[in-house]
Amino acid sequence: MSSYLCPLCQQPLNISERTYKCASNHQFDVAKEGYVNLLPVQHKRSKDPGDNKEMMQARRQFLNGGHYQPMRDAVSDLLRGLISKEDSTQLLDIGCGEGYYTSYFDAQMANTKVIGLDISKIAIRYAAKRYPACDFLVASSQRLPFADDQLDAVVRIYAPCNGEELQRTVKSGGVVVTVTPGPRHLYQLKEGIYSDVKLHDVAVEDLPGFELEAEHSVAYPMTLNSDDATTLLQMTPFAWRAPETLWQTLKDATAFDCEADFTLRIYRKNA
Repeated sequence: MSSYLCPLCQQPLNISERTYKCASNHQFDVAKEGYVNLLPVQHKRSKDPGDNKEMMQARRQFLNGGHYQPMRDAVSDLLRGLISKEDSTQLLDIGCGEGYYTSYFDAQMANTKVIGLDISKIAIRYAAKRYPACDFLVASSQRLPFADDQLDAVVRIYAPCNGEELQRTVKSGGVVVTVTPGPRHLYQLKEGIYSDVKLHDVAVEDLPGFELEAEHSVAYPMTLNSDDATTLLQMTPFAWRAPETLWQTLKDATAFDCEADFTLRIYRKNA
């Protein structure tokens, strides 16, 4: 098990049997699936924040189809080149969902403790049950339950985070790897929604205490069956804008051609 901070008083949590406890006697039990919930009720904005079961299952179905595998492999290659292969290191996957990327990074990186964090209890429960080799926790990316300078690297695939928390928890010289939509990502889906499709703006993020070290593009065509095309639309933030005609087009399609376009960036913390 990894070392965490108490989300209520920020003191170190020590584990005894299956319970984490801090000096103030705040306690957090390890669930039977193996994860720990460090999102106290007063830090929630809703009863069950994050993706619901239907959203999680839709994303799992699409990812298991391998459609984003080229991006996953490219991120893994970057991380392996950035993280020391000799020293024991810690990598945090923020917004890990059901653990598709987290588990792959764990399998590819020796001497690295890979931790998956998400606000969705449903997704984390599934991830911990399916991938017991990784550590998973329910927690907010706005209040990371880690000590100062604890993490060697953080990966964020489409996930928001508090930049000041990254500055606090990532070691000097450590890295943050982000994945965001590239200019032409899902262009063909957008054509079914907007009359005038604009290319996605790939703005450089301003992370306090970090410098942009490198930028990479991963772009490739996808050919999706009707189920995967429909699932992909369900996963996108503009699904609610989609007209019925687009849903029907995807439902009827035997093959839907769509572009995948990702921007990968490496930010390094200043020494």
